[in-house]
Formats: sequence, structure tokens, C-alpha cells
Amino acid sequence: MGTLVYSTGGLVVLFCWLLWGDFAWNMKERAIIPMAQLLLKQFQASDLILGLLVTSLPSALGLLLGPIISVRSDRHRGRWGRRIPYLLIPTPLAAAAMVAMGYTPQLADALHAILGENGPDILRCRLIVFGVLWTFFEIFTVIANSVFGGLINDVVPEAVIGRFFGLFRAVGLLAAIIFNFWLIGHAEEYYRLIFITLGLLYGIGFSLMCVMVKEGEYPPPSPAPAGGLAARLLGPIKAYVKECASSPYYIWLFAAIMLGNLAFQPVNAFDVPYMKSIGMETEQFGHLRALSYTISLVLAFNIGWMADKFHPLRLGIATLAFYGVVAIWGGIFAQSTAIFSVAYVAHTVVSGMFFTGTASIGQRLYPRVKFAQFASAAGIMTAFGFMVLTPALGHILDITGHVYRHTFFIGGALALLGCGIFCVVYRHFLRLGGHAGYQAP
Repeated sequence: MGTLVYSTGGLVVLFCWLLWGDFAWNMKERAIIPMAQLLLKQFQASDLILGLLVTSLPSALGLLLGPIISVRSDRHRGRWGRRIPYLLIPTPLAAAAMVAMGYTPQLADALHAILGENGPDILRCRLIVFGVLWTFFEIFTVIANSVFGGLINDVVPEAVIGRFFGLFRAVGLLAAIIFNFWLIGHAEEYYRLIFITLGLLYGIGFSLMCVMVKEGEYPPPSPAPAGGLAARLLGPIKAYVKECASSPYYIWLFAAIMLGNLAFQPVNAFDVPYMKSIGMETEQFGHLRALSYTISLVLAFNIGWMADKFHPLRLGIATLAFYGVVAIWGGIFAQSTAIFSVAYVAHTVVSGMFFTGTASIGQRLYPRVKFAQFASAAGIMTAFGFMVLTPALGHILDITGHVYRHTFFIGGALALLGCGIFCVVYRHFLRLGGHAGYQAP
């Protein structure tokens, strides 16, 4: 945590500002993907295009930008800290892109008029405009995503990190409940107003958190590589690879995190077209998600406490094993709205248990001084998995008649594989000192 020392009151104030920023962040995060799914389906995009834009593009950008931004943030020293500049600068740009997405049809009409009759038709123009704005939005979102966890690592004391992430998760779930209960049912009709409102909330709210949270001071970073241009360019890359990939322990850990994230993606990526394929109304689906998030909200703080007491690795093993069973059951039976509702609530609640229980895993297992660097390495592996998995699923769904319950089967298989890899990581963890005496290698 650098030079930071907190009184009880100071810690409460810190939590309040971080949680306010998290609320603004999560209103954006919880809304943007279902909004994008609904609009893309309005524009008659295929499941392959949906998967490429909504999942693969952000993952590819994370793969390219995440390591660069993370390492630069770890090494940065300035009057605003080492994380805040990389959060504060891209925020208004991402917010502006959100506002512009609300005007996609109008911008597409203008593009179609400029290109004339020999250009793409109006639906393709809408896909082009939305794709450009989405790319712009994701570039600046990825930059901020790369260091937000690093800010929490730097300013929140390790002794309460699990409980903080429980509160963090609770705030995110509250944002999800608000969007899914009151807004998603009107998203197709009032998408412009929703994009504008949430863009402004994110831009103003998250920027305010960046201004109010103060970082500590840190020792100077290790000297930059000496020599010519090639040495200065290749030296940091070599050091990055050596530090993050030379230990089998970290490779197993990154693989476990990747599979844990991927397990829930098949259902999450196609839940909107899934519910439409079985005749469920969008508003009913929003209420279903709100119910799921309400249950997760009730559980969130206790799961954070369990992470502090029992360790995130143990919770990761338990929740992935449980999800494997839940998802396979859903794949067999979730063909009607009633059974889908049960399976989807179980999917959402158990995935929430996993994400809350393992949220502090990096803060506990990565070297603290280079947290963002190691988090970005895990992000690279996870991004690669998302880049491959979601469009592949979209293509499979396109050619097999859009049988969306297959997403449950694939998610369950990934969860069980991830559970096994988490067990391997746990054995390494015990050799490195275990819950009481762990030392990051």
C-alpha cells in the first residue's frame, strides 16, 4: 500500500469513494453488454458477429493494451499517483462513446447518405457505426480496466481485502438490479436515453472517485534497460515474460483464472438470444436477472468474509465444482421458460459466488509491487480464451440452428476442468506457505 496509513474513519471514507466509483463503473458495465446484444439483434447481426464484437474485440484489445498499460502504471510515479492518471484520462472518452452509441441510427443514416446507393444498406451502416463506436469505447475501457484492480491493491489494506471485495460485489449487484429491474425492459424503445444517462453517470461519477482517492508514495522503479532502441524496446518485454511466465506456479494460476472466467461465458454471451428463442419477454428476463442479483447481493458480504477466513482458492474449487453440476442440469432440462428461469437464476447466483469469492485472489497471490503486471499476464491468457471461445460458440450456434441450451453443457465442462486446475494451484499454494505463511515466488 505504499506509505498509506488509515484511521478507522479514513478507511470508511476510502471505502465510500471507491464504492461510489464502483457503482458508476458497474452501471456502465452491467448495461453495456445487454444493450449491445439487443441493438445488434435489432440490426440483424448474426451470433458470430455478436460474439466477435461483444467479446472477442474487447479481449483482443486487452491482449494488446493490457500488458503495456499495466507495466507503465506499475513504473509510473507522479503527483496523482501511479494508477489515477490511467483511470482519469480515458474515462470521459469512454463516456462520450457511450453517449454517441445512443445516436447510432442517426449517424448511420448520415453515413448511408454520404456513401449513396452504391454503399452498404442501412442495416450494414448501423452495424458499421455501432462497431466503430464500440471499438472506441472498448479501447478506453480496457485502459482503465487494466489498472482499476491495481488501485484497489494499492490503497485497500490486505487484512480487509476480502470483505472489501464483498462490498464491491454488492455494489455491482445493486447496479445490476437497478438496470435489469427498471431499465432493460425499455432498452429497445429508449436505448438513446439509457446510453446518454449511463454515459454521463459513468463519466462524472468515476472521475469524481479518481479525484477524491489519494495514492501513497512508492520506491522508485527499477532502472529502465540501457542501450540502443532495440534494447529499450525488447528489454521490458523480456523482463515481463521472464517474471510472469518462468514459474509453473503462475502458469497454473493464470490457467485457473482463465477457465474460471470462461466457464460462465457461454451462457452470459448468449443469454439474451437464448431467452428470446424460448419466447420469454425482455422485461420478464430483466426481472429474472434482478432476482438473481438480489440473491447474490444478500450473499456477497458473507462470501467476502469467507474469502478472508478460508482463502479464495478454496472458494474457487467449491464454486466451480458446484457450477459444473448446475450447468449440466441446465443443458439437459432448460428448454421451457420455467426451467430456464430456474437454471438461469442458479447460473447467475453460483457465478456470482465464484467472482465474489475469488475477487481478491490476485491481491493475495501476486507480488504486490508488480500487481498490475501479473494481473495483466492473467488477463492475456483470459483474453485469448474469450477471443477463441465466444465466436466459436457463435459459429456453432449459427450452423446448428441456435440451440442455446448447448451453452450450459459447454460452460459446465469448462467449470469442471477449471476446478481441477484450481486444485493443482492449491497444492502449489500449500508448498509456498499456505494460508498463514504464503510468500509469492
